[in-house]
Amino acid sequence: MRKLKPWLAVLGLLAAFLVVAPGQAQAAPYCGITWGSLAKSAGATSSAPIANVRAGRHACLDRLVVDINGHANGFTVQYVAAVHRQGSGAVVPLRGGAFLQVTVEDPTYNVNTGMQVYRPANPGELVDTAGYATFRQVALAGSFESRTTVGLGVRARLPFTVFVLNGPGNQSRLVIDVAHRW
Repeated sequence: MRKLKPWLAVLGLLAAFLVVAPGQAQAAPYCGITWGSLAKSAGATSSAPIANVRAGRHACLDRLVVDINGHANGFTVQYVAAVHRQGSGAVVPLRGGAFLQVTVEDPTYNVNTGMQVYRPANPGELVDTAGYATFRQVALAGSFESRTTVGLGVRARLPFTVFVLNGPGNQSRLVIDVAHRW
């Protein structure tokens, strides 16, 4: 019995240590990014035309910006197996390991006159993505009934966020940030 008591005490201390010992420390989110990769959408259709599509490189993310001549806030951005052209349904060929379909609830044309406002030189290469950590290709998939689709080829399915910035003036910007990694 005497030998059993010290062993019970040791086992008790060991059990107490395991209960109160801190767990494995979790790594901090990459660059503080806490976004996910699920679909994001907001707002409604507007007649404010798209004026430009541009991109920028940042330390932790690549940024796609859609400039809109007027107030706009309607969008849906989601990962898809393939981005399809409006009307024909043909697949838009994109480079990358994953594809974001960016649907902007604004046209590339003036709804009153039908005149194109945004006319890219190369719809298959809206932005030169050479040297980007995440972006591989940005392509226009079409604009019909005040809805424009842009395909964004990225390196892999990575976290992203979407938001609208107002200004300068009466313009607005739809911003899509895609993290370089999880």
